Amino acid sequence: MSLAIISPGKNPDIWIEQFNKLDPELVIEVYPEITSPEKVEYVFLWQHPEGILSDFPNLKLISSMGAGVDHILRDKSIPTDIPIVRIVDDKLTFSMTNYVVMAVLNYHRQISRYQMNQTRKVWDMSTPELDVTIGVMGVGALGKDVMDKLSYMGFPVVGFGFSEKTDFEYPYYAKDQLDEFLKEVNVLVCLLPLTPDTENILNAELFEKCNPNTYLINVARGRHLVEEDLTKALETGQLSGAMLDVYREEPLPKGHPFWENWKITMTPHIASVTNPQAAAPQVIENIKRIRENRELVNVVNRVKGY
Repeated sequence: MSLAIISPGKNPDIWIEQFNKLDPELVIEVYPEITSPEKVEYVFLWQHPEGILSDFPNLKLISSMGAGVDHILRDKSIPTDIPIVRIVDDKLTFSMTNYVVMAVLNYHRQISRYQMNQTRKVWDMSTPELDVTIGVMGVGALGKDVMDKLSYMGFPVVGFGFSEKTDFEYPYYAKDQLDEFLKEVNVLVCLLPLTPDTENILNAELFEKCNPNTYLINVARGRHLVEEDLTKALETGQLSGAMLDVYREEPLPKGHPFWENWKITMTPHIASVTNPQAAAPQVIENIKRIRENRELVNVVNRVKGY
């Protein structure tokens, strides 16, 4: 029986090395050179070609290469009885929180503006700090840690999510209170999982309900954002700027208008990257549990989408 790694465009060598250290007897095949699909019982995926898992008649476990699983759940050909698991890693939380804090501070202290002034040789000491209240959309492990760190630094934080919470530590608005949530904040951080409810949620209708000059930080998924609507909101001043780490198409095409928009700060999907040394043991542990008919760890709830 074997593990198939299916991650087009990604070098699998570091994963193969880690898996071999942990389970030297595990047979590993790498897409597209999979010679015995009937022997594949476990798959390790990132952005797999839709429908490809139908090639494996004896599949028992699907494991995401990262914390996100939307790339798996959108493949409707996957049988519902095959468990899906994801990576949970404290280092992912650490990196994501640091990125968001950096993005908030960049806006709060106007670093991008000063960088532009430097290129123009402009000395402008006006408004060195902006008053900000940060709204975090998605308050799971990542979002809650972001709120904890920003609150510790003295920033007001407000949470938003799609479930009811009665004992949340910070002000919190549920899905039917989105309008009220948006009126409380002027920095908007998207950390939502990508589900049918959240896809395209960052759109013109939402931007119109934001306070004027709200700043957007998207570190969740590119498909949360309607990119044309962001461009228009920046043109009208409804949004003052944006920091983006994720995009609908990655790598971002060279002709994309975001490259030339000085109100947008971009990074190439590096806010939080899976660490193979930390993640590989989780994959091997779940393979052992499948073999021993034991309960799996970090199982995805298909209904919730995470």
